[in-house]
Amino acid sequence: MRGYREPGFQDRVAAAKDAKTKALEKLKAKPPVDEAEQAEKLANRLAKEAAARERREATLQAREDTEAARKAEIEQAAEAALPPPVASEAERKAARDARYAARKARK
Repeated sequence: MRGYREPGFQDRVAAAKDAKTKALEKLKAKPPVDEAEQAEKLANRLAKEAAARERREATLQAREDTEAARKAEIEQAAEAALPPPVASEAERKAARDARYAARKARK
């Protein structure tokens, strides 16, 4: 039984040449490109890209609408939680006197 022999330079050159010729033969055996098929593939790709762009725009619009609705809800809640308008000094004194009288009446 023979031992393993390292491939020499000539062996490597021959293997590279064989690989190159096999690759060229495979390339030459390939059928020619059909122009109509290429145009159809391009049209399909462009249609897919347009559909994806429309989906992204619709998603962005939906997000903007949701954000606007959320901001409107926050503004409505803030308006509802606003303290009552500031009363004049006389109104505040009358309210204080009414609270005092109510407290005295409970005792």
